[in-house]
Amino acid sequence: MQHPSPQHGLPRTQVLAERAFAALERFLHIEAASGIVLVAAALAALLWANSPFAPSYHALWHLPITIGVGSLAFSQSLHFWINDALMTFFFLVVGMEIRREMHEGALRSLKQAGLPIMAALGGIAIPALIYVGMNGDPARVQGWAVPTATDIAFAVGVLALLGRSIPSNVRIFLLALAIIDDIAAVLIIALFYSGGLEYHGFLVAGLGILMVIALQRLGIGSAYAYLLPGAVLWTGLLMTGAHPTLAGVALGMMTPVMPRPSRDRPLDVMARTMDSLRNDEGVLDAHRLASPLKQLRLAHREVLPPVTRVQMALHPWVAYGIMPLFALANAGVSLQGVDLSAPDPQWIMGGVALALLVGKPLGVVGMSWLAVRLGWCSLPPGVSWGGIWLVGLLAGIGFTMSIFIAMLAFDDQALLGAAKLGVLLGSLAAAVLGLAWGVVYRRRAGVRQLQAA
Repeated sequence: MQHPSPQHGLPRTQVLAERAFAALERFLHIEAASGIVLVAAALAALLWANSPFAPSYHALWHLPITIGVGSLAFSQSLHFWINDALMTFFFLVVGMEIRREMHEGALRSLKQAGLPIMAALGGIAIPALIYVGMNGDPARVQGWAVPTATDIAFAVGVLALLGRSIPSNVRIFLLALAIIDDIAAVLIIALFYSGGLEYHGFLVAGLGILMVIALQRLGIGSAYAYLLPGAVLWTGLLMTGAHPTLAGVALGMMTPVMPRPSRDRPLDVMARTMDSLRNDEGVLDAHRLASPLKQLRLAHREVLPPVTRVQMALHPWVAYGIMPLFALANAGVSLQGVDLSAPDPQWIMGGVALALLVGKPLGVVGMSWLAVRLGWCSLPPGVSWGGIWLVGLLAGIGFTMSIFIAMLAFDDQALLGAAKLGVLLGSLAAAVLGLAWGVVYRRRAGVRQLQAA
């Protein structure tokens, strides 16, 4: 029996819509695309905040939003809901990336992780020392951690612009270093940028963790079931005075890396269900089809381990929704509100920018060279010192995480604006310099391949 073509009889508008959605899906899977969207959001924020419509920019983020039932209500500004609530999902993806790398990636063994760890430590220490050397004053020194973080999405996106001729191990090294940077940034936020802790909040946070463990022991695989325990954990951390986005990291690190145990393999269940549906082909009884279709959906869900499945589901929302929204809400530095003629903003902006542009590559390359020289580690296969310099330059793109830390470090709006400007200038310069060196490195790698052939 021959079946008609899937396109047969479809309205032209539906065919065009399907093609448009397919093109959009291909765009969303391009690694460089998320970095482009992030930069566009930051530029839009800068232009908006320095345009005649600047009052509307600031008024928007101070708009109060209330969540509550009856007399129980929690009201905060839109800025709070973006930075303290939505960014929890960003940190959730970070936590799951760390969990995956520790299980099956570049961090699964000390031998593999040794060089990225050493490089990341250098990339954290040297920028911090440069910043502190330029900003020893107590009012400015609290921003020492601003230039220590690497923006994974932005850095990997810039690397993707250089094409496939860059060795894959360079990308893996950059990913491992950025993830270790994120681990350090999370620890720094927890230890140095959380206020006086209210320890009774840890009881609420602990309850949220216990709820997560209980659901995992019961074999609950639906991600939606963990929203309530996650909200309890987030509320508990908010009550403690620690930054509530750390709840995302905790949940990400707790996400299982193995599929949920089941009596039958999901692929076997899918095969049996498909056979059953084929046998019932032509039968349109909704009640008869409901049960096998439900089994098919559950088996499809359980094919991938939760840490992979949830991360894949959240990635487009985080990369193309939450992070650009964060950039739009926080990169809008009013140049009129930052007095760069005053010494404090000057030193903060210069210290952050120089630490990202110079300190990051010097720290990454210098510590890598020392570790290799002392025989503690060796360069990954196919990665030359030119590749390490490329990673070091791209590690200077701080952006999302650096702006996030800056907002925790400074209460004074003038100093915060200067720190944000330093992050934007340093990250932009690091991206341009990294791209320029990447082109040179790519050509040299191509010449070596031709000579070897």
